[in-house]
Amino acid sequence: MTEQQKVALITGANRGIGLETSRQLGKLGITVIATARDEKKSEHTAKSLREQGIDARPLKLDVTRAEDREAAVKFVEKHFGKLDILVNNAGIMIEGEWLANDSGTIPLKTLQQTFDANFFGPVALTQALLPLLKKAPAARIVNLSSIQGSLANHSNPKSPIYNLKPLGYNSSKTALNAFTVHLAHALRDTKIKVNSAHPGWVKTDMGSDAAPLHVEEGAKTTVELATLPPDGPTGTYSHLGKTVPW
Repeated sequence: MTEQQKVALITGANRGIGLETSRQLGKLGITVIATARDEKKSEHTAKSLREQGIDARPLKLDVTRAEDREAAVKFVEKHFGKLDILVNNAGIMIEGEWLANDSGTIPLKTLQQTFDANFFGPVALTQALLPLLKKAPAARIVNLSSIQGSLANHSNPKSPIYNLKPLGYNSSKTALNAFTVHLAHALRDTKIKVNSAHPGWVKTDMGSDAAPLHVEEGAKTTVELATLPPDGPTGTYSHLGKTVPW
């Protein structure tokens, strides 16, 4: 199947890594469904991408809302009949302090909101779109994780993230990694590949200007996993081709 015939849906596509992922996939000739929680932001993003020569379609999608997920399925089914690439990029970090270990103090509401956006929402969206992903010749699912989800790194005093302990964000990405492993196993007899991407520390609203990487490099891992060849890996956790320990 040619790249020109492929369709990709990217959540949180209106800014940062999601926007750059949409741009890079679109430049490969892939039709991009650029979603955002706000309809106007989605429309603005799609218009901006089209001005760059990309076939981009807007779609309002808040992954935590069942009605939005159902509408997304109907949209893809009506306009394309299948989905080649799903990038679960949208995510939140609402604890506000990377260096604070809030394990004993984080409000349950904050933990629940974080998991709704970073874990339950992506899982529900993926399950809803799975029938359309199965209709593609060889679909790719990319879950945007983080090195912050690595239990191996968090338990290693020599790790650079050892002291970064916001429980909500970190554990939601650990859970997302578990979904990657389990879904890859469930789909092991199909041509669908499921992988987790660590983008690196990137200059975004979440990553801040202190981050060493620009969004162009931050999107590379996701794009690579979204366009894997038939002999590519599945059920992995990586950054720029290098394995990240679970």
